[in-house]
Amino acid sequence: MDHEAIIRQRLTNQGLARPAFADPATAVGWLCAVQAQDYPGARWALGTRIASATDDGVRRAFDSGEILRTHVLRPTWHFVLPSDIRWLIDLTGPRVKASMAYRHRGLGLDRATFVRANRALEKALGGGAALTRDDLRSVLGRVGIRDLATERMAHLMMVAELDGVVCSGPRRGRQFTYSLFDERAPASRSLARDEALTELAARFFASRGPATVQDFGKWAGLTAADARAGLEEAKVQLRRETVDGREYWFPPSRAARVPSPTALLLSIYDEYISGYRDRSAIVAPRHARRLRGMGNAVASVIVLDGRIVGTWKRTLTAKTVAVETRAFEPLGKRGRAAVAAAAERYGDFLELRVDLR
Repeated sequence: MDHEAIIRQRLTNQGLARPAFADPATAVGWLCAVQAQDYPGARWALGTRIASATDDGVRRAFDSGEILRTHVLRPTWHFVLPSDIRWLIDLTGPRVKASMAYRHRGLGLDRATFVRANRALEKALGGGAALTRDDLRSVLGRVGIRDLATERMAHLMMVAELDGVVCSGPRRGRQFTYSLFDERAPASRSLARDEALTELAARFFASRGPATVQDFGKWAGLTAADARAGLEEAKVQLRRETVDGREYWFPPSRAARVPSPTALLLSIYDEYISGYRDRSAIVAPRHARRLRGMGNAVASVIVLDGRIVGTWKRTLTAKTVAVETRAFEPLGKRGRAAVAAAAERYGDFLELRVDLR
């Protein structure tokens, strides 16, 4: 196995070699958790893996609760299935909360405040209510929790998610809402800790392999010992190969044949990128340095034949989406045609005409 083989296998297992899933819930279930702090980018992350997907279709799946959005794995939002949300939070929530403890002290937030907030949220959201953060800021103010500026309120809501009190509700216009966890995911599974580690490892390597145990630990927000323990139980289902001194694990499935050149327009938070600690297979060192230098300005990347070759950004109007691309190096006629085809697919997803720049 070499980097080319790693790329082909990852594109296949991630559902990117060709749209592999029928609907958003199937895609999220296969990937287990999909990074979603960039909500439009996360919708497209699902759309690019679903045959004949539309943005409206992904929005409907979210609003109906077929997929949920909550803080899990690491201190950021992910899409998850209602059936998975409980065991994922039970497994990874304590470590996320521990990582935020220092900041909580700086914000004047203690356990007593979180308990009081959670009780108020449960009461306000009972009976199927869906309330925005501004609505809930007023609720918390009425029980004496004050100074709810953006960060302090955000941390109160994050802990309520990690305590299994709230999760995402349907959108209200452009605003997110919260609903009660138990009402939104009443049938969510619970797993013993060792079972949860095995389940998470099995699904990570099935959907993202070839990957290393370090990739798994970084993605899942686990300690090195827990990552190894999960892999140890899951590896009976996997194959192993060593490349450049690194041990890669992956399912015993055949990589799909991907025509060259094939381009993808992805969010920088897409699981094809954020799912790995080591990205040496998918980006040349000179380009990796360039991406790091751009910092938060990089929202989206161009992937050509599995490798990051440039950046892109979108501008929406009522009837069009302008897609502006910037390649790190000349792509050639066929490469540019592949990028244009990827832009057209994105336009189809948004149901808008594409203005490619």
